[in-house]
Amino acid sequence: MGKKVKYSLEFPVRCSPGILYEFLSTSNGLQEWFADKVEDDHEGFEFTWSGSSQHAKVLEKEENKLVRYQWEDADKDEYFEFRIDKSEVTNQIILVVTDFAEKSDIKDAELLWDTQIKDLLYRIGN
Repeated sequence: MGKKVKYSLEFPVRCSPGILYEFLSTSNGLQEWFADKVEDDHEGFEFTWSGSSQHAKVLEKEENKLVRYQWEDADKDEYFEFRIDKSEVTNQIILVVTDFAEKSDIKDAELLWDTQIKDLLYRIGN
């Protein structure tokens, strides 16, 4: 397995940063769109999809701005991050998703995030 490369995706969102942050940083919010089941533990979350589980710890959190997670089996410099930005020009809220993938898998990873974020936007009412 080669070194993974970092990539970012941007999604315009029509809701307040506070509402969006709840969906990105709490077990109840994440369970709405990210995984079948999400459980809090002392340092992160246990995510379950179709019976298989994966643990991610929270590396960094800034209320209404950013949440950075790291899968327990990831390299120490790899993470996935949700950042809430505001466009200087339009004042629109932008969700920036940053993740890592093998170069050959980036298109598939982007498609997966696109599907996940569409579900998130639907849950938020966008």
